[in-house]
Amino acid sequence: MPIRLPARSPRGHSPGVAADPLDSRWSRLDRRAALRLTGGATIGVLALGTAVGCAADDTVHDPDPLAAQEILARADADAATAAITLEPQRHAALNAIATERTAHADALKAEIDRVIGVYGDGTTPVHRTRTATAPGAAPNPGATQASSPAPDQPPSLAAVRARLTESQRSAADLAAGQSGYRAGLLASISAACAAEAGVLLA
Repeated sequence: MPIRLPARSPRGHSPGVAADPLDSRWSRLDRRAALRLTGGATIGVLALGTAVGCAADDTVHDPDPLAAQEILARADADAATAAITLEPQRHAALNAIATERTAHADALKAEIDRVIGVYGDGTTPVHRTRTATAPGAAPNPGATQASSPAPDQPPSLAAVRARLTESQRSAADLAAGQSGYRAGLLASISAACAAEAGVLLA
């Protein structure tokens, strides 16, 4: 004949002993208190993370070494475009130079942005940087973005050629201190500037 075991009393009480309603009430209160404490701790962690994030956003970084080359490239493109008004017969060559130097600037900007990175949702982090200036230009400590001022007046063909020669030298000098893709990009830009000055504007 099978042995019948006594049924387990609810809430862990001994058989025959009635459950104390106060135990149930205190159990509910304990759970509520734990949930409140957990919620408060979560909010505190989120607030701390937000504060840390805001502090990081206030950091002003030094400009990327490539930023000055981007400024030079855009300034060269502006100068080549402006020179067309003085040298309309060289329109094709000057327009080709402006297009190529703009492409150089875009490639440099893409590499700068790659180093800064993006978040998982595709947005870019806040990354305030000090002013980047072209080699030989006076810095502007108050600004936080690179700028390429437009020429005051249309430059001559000789002036555009001199700009490109300087850009060629500057890119080559910076390439010597870089490595990998950056060194190759700067070397390619230097070679292109040499061809623009020595062939297109010869």
